Amino acid sequence: MSSLKEMDYRTLAALVDYLRGPGFVLDFSDRTFSQFFYAELEVDIDDPVYATHGGSKGKRLRRFLELADDATATKLLSALWEVRRDLLEGRPDPVAGSERKYFSLLERLGKLQKTGEVPKNNAVPDHQKIASLKNDLLMLSSLPPQRRGYEFEAFLTRLFNLFGLQPRASFRNRGEQIDGSFVLQGETYLLEAKWQSQLTDAKDLRDFEGKLNEKAAWARGLFVSYCGFSEGALESFGRGKKTICMDGLDLSQILERNIGLHEAVERKARRAAEDGQPFTSINHLF
Repeated sequence: MSSLKEMDYRTLAALVDYLRGPGFVLDFSDRTFSQFFYAELEVDIDDPVYATHGGSKGKRLRRFLELADDATATKLLSALWEVRRDLLEGRPDPVAGSERKYFSLLERLGKLQKTGEVPKNNAVPDHQKIASLKNDLLMLSSLPPQRRGYEFEAFLTRLFNLFGLQPRASFRNRGEQIDGSFVLQGETYLLEAKWQSQLTDAKDLRDFEGKLNEKAAWARGLFVSYCGFSEGALESFGRGKKTICMDGLDLSQILERNIGLHEAVERKARRAAEDGQPFTSINHLF
């Protein structure tokens, strides 16, 4: 059970129902609310155990927090705050003292950060493990194509783990295959990984972007193509997408130059936000 009290639940309700009224949570629909819980916590919020107070999103949110431990409650509140902040970007906050109220909830849970920020991914990698991953990446090229694809996904999971990005291995969702996901600065990224003899084409990029568009509005994607992307594919794919791209040379540079994977993804995402291009090489960013 979390440490939140009745007054805290009233505070939380005021922070999340200002858009649509009591019982609602931010701008979530039933579908995106379910996706949010599954992406952030791998929790089925549609389970009847969370509907004992009623079936509205607000009541299910409250019941989940009542049942959760303080660490899980903190993780959920941090993710909700990120979504709320994105929704209000560039606009005045309609809830007076919202930040103070939010941090009072974290203080109740004993998880208030000194900086007042969501914890950052700052894992310091072991240099022996970096050397081992360099070896693994070289060895992959000698494997048969089908096995190489699976091993490439496993390699990426180890790499993301090394930098504290909380990777999740591949999963199937309503008939579609997702190669994995990871978390960076409170944002969830879906992952597509390919190691094939030819350069990745526009169709593969569009298919992945289509998967992202079926997910929550804040979902982002990282498409890793070891052999890279054809120039025509990137031009045809276009600007202003949710997908950012990484190739095998980027991976080699990250390992050879001891660049933090989290820093690499952050710079790619920032550059994409600034110029709309889905791919900028590590060599141009560092």
